[in-house]
Amino acid sequence: MRHFLKETDLSVEEAAQVFELAAALKAGRGNADAPKPLAGQSWGLLFFKKSTRTRVSFQVGVSELGGNPVMLNAEDMQLSRGETPEDTAKVLSRYLHGIVIRCHEHALLETFVKCGTMPVVNALSDFLHPCQFYTDMFTLAERWSGGDPKKMGECLRGRKIVFIGDTACNMGNTFALGCVHLGMEVVLCGPAGYEPHADLYRQFEADGLKPNFTFTTDPEAAAKGADVLYTDVWVSMGMEDEKERRLREFRPYQVNERLMELAKKDAYFMHCLPAHIGEEVSEGVLKGPRSIIFDEAENRLHTQKAILAFLARENAR
Repeated sequence: MRHFLKETDLSVEEAAQVFELAAALKAGRGNADAPKPLAGQSWGLLFFKKSTRTRVSFQVGVSELGGNPVMLNAEDMQLSRGETPEDTAKVLSRYLHGIVIRCHEHALLETFVKCGTMPVVNALSDFLHPCQFYTDMFTLAERWSGGDPKKMGECLRGRKIVFIGDTACNMGNTFALGCVHLGMEVVLCGPAGYEPHADLYRQFEADGLKPNFTFTTDPEAAAKGADVLYTDVWVSMGMEDEKERRLREFRPYQVNERLMELAKKDAYFMHCLPAHIGEEVSEGVLKGPRSIIFDEAENRLHTQKAILAFLARENAR
């Protein structure tokens, strides 16, 4: 059974296949003969966290692939009253053909893999956000491949991606693990005390990868020669009580016009959204010509459809 819990669950070659498939699904969206690899299947969408892009893109994506999306709010389930994830995974496996989960603890995803009998997709955990990473790489590959879908994997290699902000968050972990896996240069930049945690290094070891990423507290040094400057919110869900301290400590790490000028002339700005203008990013950068945030948001649909279609193909073998 193939699952998608982390960036390294697909080989480099399989990642390129997913990008090529996403391009085909995007180009053929709405065609009467569009593939329906989930036809006759019901997929659960289990959410423990609020969501806009993830919820809508997966619900639409499952439907467009011919499947039936079953929305599951964790607060409305017996999970919220003490039923164990183990029992929930076993029960839902009797009803569903697969499940997409957006949760806090990454261990919950691993429990569903261990105790269930259906493919599991990580739609975000506090540790990793692989669907967002693959979407971001597809969005860049569209631009760097010269219009050739077969070059979408190789065009990423060697590119410099800089993630600025809370590098101990799930997006920092995601970029470190995913970029190293795909052969990219990745720099994590943030204040001291917000470095990647030990669990990220353990994941590198488990995957047999060297943690060949750079951490720095100097945003100007990090931005020099970058192909992409990427940021995320400074105060994630569940961290509201840390807001004042975080806003103060992260203030020197705003992605603004000055930092963009240090990157390559054709560098892009990316953000997984929602954004807070004036905090992690200036209005001029967020709304400027080098920002590709809404292409990113749209591509969640096409990339996630490709991931689901890939899993359906592999698990049917």
